[in-house]
Amino acid sequence: MTDLPSTTAQALTPVDRKVSPWWRAGAISLAILLSIGVTVTLSMYEVFKVQITHLQGKLQTLPQIQYVAVLSDDQPAPAMLITLDPQEKAFQIQRLNAVTEGREDTMQLWALGASGKPESLGVLESKGKTLRLPTSVKLLQGVTQLAISVEDKGGVPNGKGPRLPYLFKGPLVQKAL
Repeated sequence: MTDLPSTTAQALTPVDRKVSPWWRAGAISLAILLSIGVTVTLSMYEVFKVQITHLQGKLQTLPQIQYVAVLSDDQPAPAMLITLDPQEKAFQIQRLNAVTEGREDTMQLWALGASGKPESLGVLESKGKTLRLPTSVKLLQGVTQLAISVEDKGGVPNGKGPRLPYLFKGPLVQKAL
């Protein structure tokens, strides 16, 4: 056999394949960071699922306005804002002006449909800025406008129309769901 130069002989000798402690520490650190990242991600996912469920529950309890009407006077200045939440089965009525009825008068809410015959939806008992008036969504089938008239104390009995002209009137709009 031929003798190889000493540099070539060193190249052919097995190399010591020992891993540096720095590389080992770096690999362990990265593995720990990766496991922490996966754990945090899974934890955040569970927290977000709980938050979404909670917010969906709250959304079910919030008012879901289905009908809106802004009644105005002859000027035409807005006088009443009327909204209906079918879950609560009540009109929410908000006065937008300072008009109030007299001591012996009552404001009464009317539904006006294509038939032209007004149907009483109730008497506005409170003289406050906002009030609630129980109703049913079924009463609003075919109704195109709402109106308010001033009547004698207690309002007009069912089956009769208003005794005076309408004080406020406006279209009833069904909100898109």
